[in-house]
Amino acid sequence: MVVDTVSASTSIIAPHLFDQRSRSPLRPLHRTFHVVACRPLPTAFAGRRLVARGTKQPSPRLADWPVKALAAMGVTKEASPRREYRGIPGDGGDVGDAGVTNPAPSWPPRNRADDPKLQNPLLRQERMGCGWLGVIFEWEGVIVEDDAELERQAWLTLAEEEGKSPPPAFVLRRVEGMKNEQAISEVLCWSRDPSELRRLASRKEEIHSSLRGGSFHQMRNGSREFMSTLSNYKIPIAVATTRPRKVIEEAIESVGARSFFDAVVAAEDVYRGKPDPEMFLYAAQLLSFIPERCIVFGNSNSTVEAAHDARMKCVAVASRHKIYELSAADLVVKQLDELSVVDLKNLTDIESPEFGMEPEPEMEEEEEVSRPSSSVGVDDLFW
Repeated sequence: MVVDTVSASTSIIAPHLFDQRSRSPLRPLHRTFHVVACRPLPTAFAGRRLVARGTKQPSPRLADWPVKALAAMGVTKEASPRREYRGIPGDGGDVGDAGVTNPAPSWPPRNRADDPKLQNPLLRQERMGCGWLGVIFEWEGVIVEDDAELERQAWLTLAEEEGKSPPPAFVLRRVEGMKNEQAISEVLCWSRDPSELRRLASRKEEIHSSLRGGSFHQMRNGSREFMSTLSNYKIPIAVATTRPRKVIEEAIESVGARSFFDAVVAAEDVYRGKPDPEMFLYAAQLLSFIPERCIVFGNSNSTVEAAHDARMKCVAVASRHKIYELSAADLVVKQLDELSVVDLKNLTDIESPEFGMEPEPEMEEEEEVSRPSSSVGVDDLFW
């Protein structure tokens, strides 16, 4: 209860609260007024606001609480986690529901590209600039030509050998980029036994290799020139594919591109293929780069989805799809030599939202809300 104080004595005229006599509409209204004298308050409280507080009751000891009450406290604490800090960054933290003070985040946010362990300030400055980036390539359809008909024939031949119904075209489009075990168990639903999945996946790769025959992979136009440019600028390169390691290593050696790659991620290194971002995250880990500083090059929408889920930029190569079908990517090109290093640096600009560089919150002055006065005027009582 809050009471406005006055500095002088005042007489208050008001109708009595207990005057409940019946009134007749034919008789004039008569009111009974009482004059109440108020003594002046001490000078020390003149013009101030007095707050009436109740007496504090002694809190019971923890040992006196029943066991059920203590259990309820634990459940309530788990159901009400600490509130996320929403205040001004750097103002000293906030107190959550559980009574624990949350640490105040630093402002500006810490740059994840920076490494305080590096003693060379020039290396730290390079890591914090937009020139510190890594590139992750897909193999088929990006570096070498992709034969979609060969992949389709491999699945149809495997289905015929196993006595399964041939998968339709839309199902085969769905399994593009997946691991063989993932496609067999989750999309084709042929088996869920791990040993059987490994057998079918191995047999599918054997059929694919036999259908290819002795023909070697053919590099796409502009791929070698673009990878040479990246090597000249000392930009590390990784290749990520769902092919077995033996197959991808032989393919890299056949085209003479082994010197370009700093890391190779094959089917044995990951549990799931696209659209899961696992293989791209593992490639970034092998390159010792944070995901925000990596650029993925692919040729399908599943690659774009996986790259964005990994907080990476994606450049789509329109080798199999039309350009407008890959509009979800950050850049779309027909060949890799259409790009320059400046384009890659613009994609990994440090002020992009992926780095957590949110704009500083603006301080707005709160409008003072006028509270109704609690003082009573004598003239108001007569109306």
